[in-house]
Amino acid sequence: MYLIAIAWGYVALMMALAEATSSQGSVLGAIITFVLYGLLPISIVLYVLGSPSRKAARKKQEQLQAQLDFPQEPTEAMPLDPLARAPASHQADDRHHAAGPGIVPVGKEP
Repeated sequence: MYLIAIAWGYVALMMALAEATSSQGSVLGAIITFVLYGLLPISIVLYVLGSPSRKAARKKQEQLQAQLDFPQEPTEAMPLDPLARAPASHQADDRHHAAGPGIVPVGKEP
């Protein structure tokens, strides 16, 4: 899609260059030619052709936001057992092993 837009921009630029260097042309005419034959049509076509991807991205973002607001089913990021993945603040020692509920380290009384 972008290859066609680049090619059309090149053609419009060459048209504007021909307008500017012509004996009957002017720089103002070249600018108007480039804008009306180049930038304006390219921007409209790219906007229209990019609409489905923007719509899909917006829908995906809304689904993600809805899932974060109201989770329907547990995922890997949200396990069923809250102690399955304890945060780092619940670590028993500096060896990064989680202390399970009711488990007492060896040699110490509860």
